[in-house]
Amino acid sequence: MAAPSEIEGRIASLEQEVARLREKVEKADVNRNWLQRLSGTFKDDPSFDEIVKLGAEIRESQRPETHG
Repeated sequence: MAAPSEIEGRIASLEQEVARLREKVEKADVNRNWLQRLSGTFKDDPSFDEIVKLGAEIRESQRPETHG
């Protein structure tokens, strides 16, 4: 079992982290919608580029065939 002083130290650290996170949330730009906040976060990410490519392939494969 942890000593009381160790537990108090861990609680103090957690309280500091919670305060830091609250401050970060309060400073967040709440005027922008979720899409604006997300926009650009995957720029130059090869994994995201692959996801987009595969999504296009899936959509293309699901199109009805046209005869004409």
